[in-house]
Amino acid sequence: MLGRPRLETAPPPAMSVVTRFAPSPTGYLHIGGARTALFNWLFARKMGGKYLLRIEDTDRARSTEAAISAIIDGLDWLGLDYDGQIIFQYARAARHREVAEAMIARATAFRDYMTAEELEVERAKAHAEGRALRSPWRDGAAASERPFVVRLRAPEHDVVNDDLIQGKVVIKGRDIDDLVLLRADGNPTYMLSVVVDDHDMGVTHVIRGDDHLTNAARQIPIYQAMGWDIPRFAHVPLIHGEDGKKLSKRHGAQAVHEYRDMGYLPEGLTSYLMRLGWSPGHDDILTKEEAVPLFDVSHIGKAPARLDFKKLDSVNAHFLAQADDQRLAKLVFDQIAAHTDWNLSAESQKRVQSAIPMLKKRAKTIKEMAEQARFLVATRPLVVDDVAKAQLKDDVRDRLRRLRDRLAAEPLWDRTSLGAMLKAFATDEGVGLGQIGPGLRAALTGGTPAPDLGQMLELLGREESLARLSDQV
Repeated sequence: MLGRPRLETAPPPAMSVVTRFAPSPTGYLHIGGARTALFNWLFARKMGGKYLLRIEDTDRARSTEAAISAIIDGLDWLGLDYDGQIIFQYARAARHREVAEAMIARATAFRDYMTAEELEVERAKAHAEGRALRSPWRDGAAASERPFVVRLRAPEHDVVNDDLIQGKVVIKGRDIDDLVLLRADGNPTYMLSVVVDDHDMGVTHVIRGDDHLTNAARQIPIYQAMGWDIPRFAHVPLIHGEDGKKLSKRHGAQAVHEYRDMGYLPEGLTSYLMRLGWSPGHDDILTKEEAVPLFDVSHIGKAPARLDFKKLDSVNAHFLAQADDQRLAKLVFDQIAAHTDWNLSAESQKRVQSAIPMLKKRAKTIKEMAEQARFLVATRPLVVDDVAKAQLKDDVRDRLRRLRDRLAAEPLWDRTSLGAMLKAFATDEGVGLGQIGPGLRAALTGGTPAPDLGQMLELLGREESLARLSDQV
């Protein structure tokens, strides 16, 4: 998966759309990053172009292999397939330095020999005059033997970004500093690396979070300094919590893998994420593939989107109900296997498998499906919780004993026949079904969630149902 240190420098034809997702591998794949990747994927697929993946691993102290794997795994799980090979930014440092030297030759960048103390003086002067930093070395001062950084010769003119989402954004030239392109140790900065990589990769549209909006005004002059075509920018508002504040740990899950562990389907998550800030003009729930022909970057709103777990649950429930039973069974088994105190025997697997068509219509997540299937994998004698114990008084146990004998004689063991038999039994006992159900549920489940009585008996099967009743009466 190693990216090439050098790419072709000529961009593709003007009509060939190229987008990219460029995460920094200093942590997990954030839910906001996943949405950014999704928007890049949708736009590239809509335009028949390419969607590329670049790992911005120049922060060597914080970048980790584990984070890189987590990002790639998260994108794979979401089905956001990228074109070509992954590009690793750090491997291209020589190319970044080459461009910095080319800018010096073009007099659009310069070597700056200021000491730390001199730099502080210049910064204070700039602050007092209400302008950005201008280095005294920018106008052809003589070379020095001292260490130096390479800086951009910031433009005097205003920088205009005709943003596809934010509209026309103008930054005055006096507010753009002579930013560092190469540090004193020769390592390129983020600003330089991003521009060089986007150019060399032929990126035509930069779709990213609006926390990078000010970066565009600093990056556009670098394109201009090299005489390169400037990509179109589209800065997407960030995702906020339900309280309208910036998403943080207090709002719950932030990483894609957390949503997977919580039992959301990838198609459920992508369907919900793409509607955070973008609308196709109707309220139908769409897969990302269905959204491709409808997607329009200019229809992304300017206001931050709010994460709504209830809406996410609703969307995910929609896809659960449509999902393949075999696929769901495996996912439910994986959830159950995570509980070391749950017994997933061959017999209980069969019971869970048969319950999938029912469970997927009742639950909002795989985790909920597993919880609702818990009564099917419980081992005898059941552990009965305190609430269920309160239902198993002596008179109830006596009635359950009679019900067990009646069930043992029942010729048909399907939910319809069992439901009718339970009603008939209640009538014979002179009570309502509401006085039968709680005790029967307590005896058969120990207090864990379960479906209606007829389904519960059918799913457990005759032998298991009668055995559980016998344990409690």
